[in-house]
Amino acid sequence: MRLRTLPLSLSGVMLGTFVAASHQTLSALTVALLMLTTALLQILSNLSNELGDTLHGTDTADRQGMRYSLQDGDMTVAQMRKLITFVAVACAVSGLGMIASTFGSWIGWRQLLLVLLGAAAMTAAMRYTLGKNPYGYRGWGDFFVFIFFGLVSVCGGYYVCLCQLPQPMLLIAASAIGLFSMAVLNVNNIRDMSTDAATRTTVALLLGERGARIYQTILIALGWVSMALYTLLAGLGGWSWLWLLSLPLFVKHLVGVWHRSGCALDPMLPLLVIGTFLFALLAGVGIAIAV
Repeated sequence: MRLRTLPLSLSGVMLGTFVAASHQTLSALTVALLMLTTALLQILSNLSNELGDTLHGTDTADRQGMRYSLQDGDMTVAQMRKLITFVAVACAVSGLGMIASTFGSWIGWRQLLLVLLGAAAMTAAMRYTLGKNPYGYRGWGDFFVFIFFGLVSVCGGYYVCLCQLPQPMLLIAASAIGLFSMAVLNVNNIRDMSTDAATRTTVALLLGERGARIYQTILIALGWVSMALYTLLAGLGGWSWLWLLSLPLFVKHLVGVWHRSGCALDPMLPLLVIGTFLFALLAGVGIAIAV
């Protein structure tokens, strides 16, 4: 299930939840179901990616990074399909429960909007590498990660908690999480360049190893600039800058990206995931205190 990726998926909704909590007291049940649904979406994506990469011949014995169940023969394709179906159903049930907790019923245009958004998120999670024409094999992974892990995650989390759309300015903070999420995908793709080249197209392969490292640096720098811009525009005072304390993790990550290659890059992935989670947590807590 690649549980080390869960903090990344929770970062966006957590930030959106903290911003919402700065306006009013939230329902504990709604927040719990929001987090559960988000975690299940990430697990659904991880399982689907493993199955898709196996079926397309991308995950071979030469692949760098952590080992997977299908790759090692611990699970069969049929077993993985059943597990994906189970997680998809659990995700849908949790999502519907979240909607009911938010609005008190499933009837209404706002509920329908969230159902459609949830269906789109589940489809995006599964179609990254699954299917005949997966978007993750055509270099579109970065774009979809920015949309769903950044904009949808932060703003959607806010909307679910308060039943109202956020101010457009929150899109700036959401962009920071989206950019860091793109960076997580990119460092994964830099690590796997040697095995990905035969079956898929990624931004890392299009840019080359040095270009992908420059791209990684730009993504993280833009993420920090985005949050700084949001904090300045929000004008909430000193506590709202609490996220600056996470800077050492991002510096350590970039140093590792520029000095490591292949499987040696693997520790840089969870480092950035934890850095992003801490960044979102500190930003959210800072905003809640400042307001």
